[in-house]
Amino acid sequence: MAFTRLYIYLVGRGINVINQREDYRTVEQDESRVEIPQAVATMSESLVQIIWRGRWIVLLTSVVVLAAAFVYLAKATPIYTSTSRIYVEQSGPKIITDIEKGIMTQSKNYLYTQAELFKSTEILAALDVTGVKQIKQMKTFTKVDNQIAYLKKTLDVTIGKKDDIINVSFDSPYPAEAAQLVNAVVDSYITYHSTRKRSTSAEVLKILQSEKAKRGKELTEKLKATMDFKRENIALALENQRGNIILQRLERLSTVLTEAQLATIESKSIYESTKAMVNDPAGLKQFIDAQRAKGIYISTGSEKAALKSKLDQLELSLADLLRQVTSDHPSVKALESDIARIKQQIVDLDAEFAQAQLAVAQQEYLAAKEKEGQIGKYFEDQRQEALALNDQIAQYTLLTSDYEQTKKLCDILDDRIKELNVTEDVGALNISILEVARPAEKPSKPQKARIMAIALVLALMLGGGLALLRDWMDQRLRSADEISAILGVPVLGVVPSMSKRQSFAARGQKVHLDSNSHAAEAYRTIRTSVFFGVPKGEAKTVLITSPGAGDGKTTLVSNLAIAMAQAGQKTLILDADFRKPMQHSIFEIDGDKGLSSVLAGTTTLEEAIQATKVKGLELLPCGPDVPNPSEILNSETFAKTLEHLSTNKYDRIIIDSPPVMPVTDAQILAAICDITLLVLRAEKSTRKFSQQARDGLLSVGARILGAVVNDVSRKSGRYGYYSGYGYYYGYGYYGRRKKEKASDRKPATVKEGIGSDGTSNA
Repeated sequence: MAFTRLYIYLVGRGINVINQREDYRTVEQDESRVEIPQAVATMSESLVQIIWRGRWIVLLTSVVVLAAAFVYLAKATPIYTSTSRIYVEQSGPKIITDIEKGIMTQSKNYLYTQAELFKSTEILAALDVTGVKQIKQMKTFTKVDNQIAYLKKTLDVTIGKKDDIINVSFDSPYPAEAAQLVNAVVDSYITYHSTRKRSTSAEVLKILQSEKAKRGKELTEKLKATMDFKRENIALALENQRGNIILQRLERLSTVLTEAQLATIESKSIYESTKAMVNDPAGLKQFIDAQRAKGIYISTGSEKAALKSKLDQLELSLADLLRQVTSDHPSVKALESDIARIKQQIVDLDAEFAQAQLAVAQQEYLAAKEKEGQIGKYFEDQRQEALALNDQIAQYTLLTSDYEQTKKLCDILDDRIKELNVTEDVGALNISILEVARPAEKPSKPQKARIMAIALVLALMLGGGLALLRDWMDQRLRSADEISAILGVPVLGVVPSMSKRQSFAARGQKVHLDSNSHAAEAYRTIRTSVFFGVPKGEAKTVLITSPGAGDGKTTLVSNLAIAMAQAGQKTLILDADFRKPMQHSIFEIDGDKGLSSVLAGTTTLEEAIQATKVKGLELLPCGPDVPNPSEILNSETFAKTLEHLSTNKYDRIIIDSPPVMPVTDAQILAAICDITLLVLRAEKSTRKFSQQARDGLLSVGARILGAVVNDVSRKSGRYGYYSGYGYYYGYGYYGRRKKEKASDRKPATVKEGIGSDGTSNA
């Protein structure tokens, strides 16, 4: 809720538009109707003004944030990045046919798989074997308990966005160690890759060589049998035309049977290889990748990758936890249990994968064997036909076909064995190191310019936010427009701040003692507003009050009364502030007799009213203290006394009263006075109290003529009334006086500042 209010306030403050609607409150007083506008919307200030007012907050926040950023950069450890660029040629050994060449290039995720392989436990655990014997003694791992988990977390392996280059990077405060670790990881990856592919090819080569030896022996025996039979049967040279056709057909079937037998051998070799690698998931995976072109194998890569990722996270969590607790802690036991369970799931998944691949290979082998049997049956039928025609020719044909079939099979096996060259197809030809990691000359982190720029932006945003928050929480009235909009009354004038070094009496008689000052002119402006703001004769009794104490109403009473007296009007100051009377102190007269003694009947009005040093101005002080001020002011005697004074003796009666909020005296007085002036103090009076004071006065039928803003700083331009004063007095009256010689100057007196008609000469 508070955030919503703040958001609405900031939006309203940021739009410098007046959205003001006026209602009219009708107040009945003395059988007359007076309409007083009451605003329901305030004039918003621009965002720049609010930020400027809180510029010291923004500046201080910026200094603090930038200082913090500077301290961070000064204390931050420089980090150096070493990178190695690797190109992995996605090729594999040719085992059976030319179609399988480049099969691995069809895998879109191959490069990402290789990138993850760099960070696998098997490769990182083999770093000691690949040349970094002192890895545990490196400064990089001084405070690291689990080096493998740390490398998994910090080693960065990425794929180029526009190429197929793998970038392996590592950050460390020690540039030489960073380069050494990156190169070691690359070497471990190459060793792992070479070893796995070599073991896969070795399994296939072993099976093919065994089959070649077996078929070679059969070829020798069949060749010998054919030659012996031909020597024993000379008539075989006299074959007729029909016999040639049969032989041709038999030869064709022999060729087909040879191909079927070869397919059976191939399927059997794959089946035997798969069976031999059931307990080696990594080798089996490499072998399966080479057979993927046939589309008969299933893959569980995504599920296994997910389990491995989860296992890595658990191992990292376990490593972090072991830094905080001992190994027998329940949390450690729980994590170890989860790690063991996931490892078992991976093992089970590998076992399921191996069994599934073995079943597929077995099915292929059985299918090839069945096909071979069918072709063999057709071949046997053709052979029986040849035997029926000529036993000798058939027997010779059989021997010849067996020989040719075995010979072709042996030739194919020789070709496959020659093509399967492990030393040429595995290792360096598949992986190319384009760029070896070298120690960095300059640190890559922290980026000083970027951090300072971010700190500056954050500082300005934070400072601006704090300034807006401070302005939102500050309920003080800050401008004349805001006062008019909130209270629905005009601002009759503003009174500038007066020096605190002056006495209270001097400030109270500012118009009399220093008639050419800014403050005196401000009081005369208020006097003019009262004169012309109300028809003549309808504002004889003027109540001056304020929402709270210390707003400057007493000073306004005395100075406004002096200004009215100087204008030729017979004026009376009636001090009705029984709580804290001050008018007698301002004019330095005796306050033993006054209003309270008149109302009590112990003193007459003539005895209580005392003349002041200002011509046409008299004062009726409070008199002795009374225990019940509200009852006295609410009495019929006081009302008749006030009516008598305003009707018969004085042109204006300026009444000083207590503040509105603490007591009800001001409301009582406002109900019987002609007009009321509400005094507000700049940068002190709040919206809430001012509205409550206005509502309290309106509730008793008071006629609020307007508000007066007191104690306004000369540097403030938000009240819009003094910006021209300094120019006028600086280059006008005061400018002329500065030109006068000190010997020609005469001290100004009260009479010199007052004309014959009672108005100011200024």
